[in-house]
Amino acid sequence: MTAPLLYLASQSPRRRQLLDQLGVRHELLLPGADEDAEALEAVQPGEQPEAYCARVTGAKLDAALARRVARGLPPAPILCADTTVAVDGLILGKPEDEADACRMLALLSGRGHRVITAVAVADGTQRAAMLNVSRVEFAPLTAAQIARYVASREPFGKAGAYAIQSQAAAWIVNIAGSYSGIMGLPLFETASLLEKFGFEF
Repeated sequence: MTAPLLYLASQSPRRRQLLDQLGVRHELLLPGADEDAEALEAVQPGEQPEAYCARVTGAKLDAALARRVARGLPPAPILCADTTVAVDGLILGKPEDEADACRMLALLSGRGHRVITAVAVADGTQRAAMLNVSRVEFAPLTAAQIARYVASREPFGKAGAYAIQSQAAAWIVNIAGSYSGIMGLPLFETASLLEKFGFEF
């Protein structure tokens, strides 16, 4: 019996790696040149980080559902996820440039923050979503440490300007929550959602 197929609407290689870890057969379903994927990530006035993350994930899923139909692809569940880093009520997205990356890392230095990852799955007949919130504490960072890390280019394309599986791990004092969620796809929640769509773990 062939394992069920999942479409992954994410460009993140870490999410592919984590689905591989679960043994989930998947294919990428990425936005075309005609789609403004970045526009979906704009923060609305007064939006709280958890609500923002859940809304963006839902919007990405809507876009992916339409994309599958438009491309005439065979029906299968589609998974979307979004990760947001939050310091109190402040949302830290992907840094725009080196100065922005330095600003974010300075904000994270010597304190705790939340890493929020929303996961949503739909197949045209049903839809389900879950939210994982983990807490990460950074050691105090010097300006030189931040500059070296930014020069490595690692912060770019990462919410909060860091990746837990990079050299930034040397600064992490404490984690409470899901390591895979901090990477970008909380595996417990992902497996729980996929079980509703016929996957077995």
